[in-house]
Amino acid sequence: MKDRPNILVIMADQLRYDCVGFSGRYPVKTPNLDRLAEEGMWFSNAYTPIPTCCPARQSLLAGRRVESFGPLWNYNGGGLMIPAMEPSEYSWPRELQSRGYRMGYVGKWHVHPQYDPTHYGFDEYIPDWQYGVYRREKYGETRGRIGDWTSSWQGGKDPVPAEDSRTHWQAYRAIELIEKYEKEGKPWHIRLDFNEPHLPCRPSEPYASMYRPEDIPKWGSFDDEFKNKPYIQRQQLYSWGVENYGWEDWAPIAALYYGWITQMDDAIGKVLDALDAMRIAENTLVVFTADHGDMCGGHRMVDKHYVLYDDVVRVPLIVRWPAAVKKGAKCDRFVSNCLDLGPTVLDILGIETERDFHGRSFLPLLRGEEVPDWRDWAVSTFNGQQFGLYTSRMIRDKRWKYIWNTCDVDELYDMEKDPDELVNLIHEPGCAGLVAEYRKKLYYELLNQGDGLVKNDWMKHQLLNNRKV
Repeated sequence: MKDRPNILVIMADQLRYDCVGFSGRYPVKTPNLDRLAEEGMWFSNAYTPIPTCCPARQSLLAGRRVESFGPLWNYNGGGLMIPAMEPSEYSWPRELQSRGYRMGYVGKWHVHPQYDPTHYGFDEYIPDWQYGVYRREKYGETRGRIGDWTSSWQGGKDPVPAEDSRTHWQAYRAIELIEKYEKEGKPWHIRLDFNEPHLPCRPSEPYASMYRPEDIPKWGSFDDEFKNKPYIQRQQLYSWGVENYGWEDWAPIAALYYGWITQMDDAIGKVLDALDAMRIAENTLVVFTADHGDMCGGHRMVDKHYVLYDDVVRVPLIVRWPAAVKKGAKCDRFVSNCLDLGPTVLDILGIETERDFHGRSFLPLLRGEEVPDWRDWAVSTFNGQQFGLYTSRMIRDKRWKYIWNTCDVDELYDMEKDPDELVNLIHEPGCAGLVAEYRKKLYYELLNQGDGLVKNDWMKHQLLNNRKV
């Protein structure tokens, strides 16, 4: 056995926390992720620092909030140009590479439009576009493109068999890298980034018809009337043309979302089985998470923009590492899947760095240790994109969630009594002191982590002096 563990990080794209079977919330079948959780640690309060694809992935590599170094939203969407994360920025995978780890990346990148993972600490990159080449060569253009937005964002069935689908193609490429690195006898770090279950959802059979729309339970947040809520939320319905959608319209879309999750889970199972077959699971740290969640009809909305509901900011996080993690362990402390992962990996490997991370190592939590000074809150941000600039900042603990909407009404939710975030209490007289307290907490957190939004007196006064309508 190598003296250092292998590290496999698997990231889904746009997967809700409550759509992993192990969460016990919705009837999505994820037997392989459930097995991973049963053999490792399930984090029930993991949050993304920002529910947007590019910034979330950039923050993971840098270990810092994107507001501190520039890439505020997706560099390739909405017609609003923004810098990407340049290769000159710190990337913690380079620390592993410089210490002899073999570094491989498979799948979705979305960090920079010109520079691929080999500029950020990885030796090899198998991009998701190569799947398109494979698919065309084997099936031709007539078989359809799974990421085609021109037909419908609502999704449909992929005519290609599951074994030749993108999920499974990427899984097999990851297995090939693992086999290659194992033959070399060096420890390795592989990132396997799925594009799924990002809309439009187009699972293959049997997954496309695995879930009947009439069996899909309505999201708990579906019947939102948007009373006393920011204008942009109701506007989102009109922007997407779903203002008149009932659950009968959303259920088929959610059924496809479920199906693509289960298909991805099957692909993940192939990789986990390969680790077992090669007898290296005991010495492999496996991390599963997602860049952010998905509304998929939650609050009657589409996608993930302009809101900081738990539908999109709360993410699954599973860590399996037999050397330190007790089987079936659960952790309810607040962790940041992107900001905390880099410090954790470096801590596990005993690598010291002068990098000023915005997260911290959760290795003590993996070991089941008490950490009295661990944070008791999560902070997520949003900076606008598809339909214009709109900034929001969220701080949430086990009881309360406060959302600062700089250009509209703020939000306050009692997460114990109203976990689906339907009733905005921001103007309740009895909550005035609470709001002032959370505004101050949020201000200092943003200031300490380099968020330029609070570095002027107008924004500062909104939070510190309660100068908000």
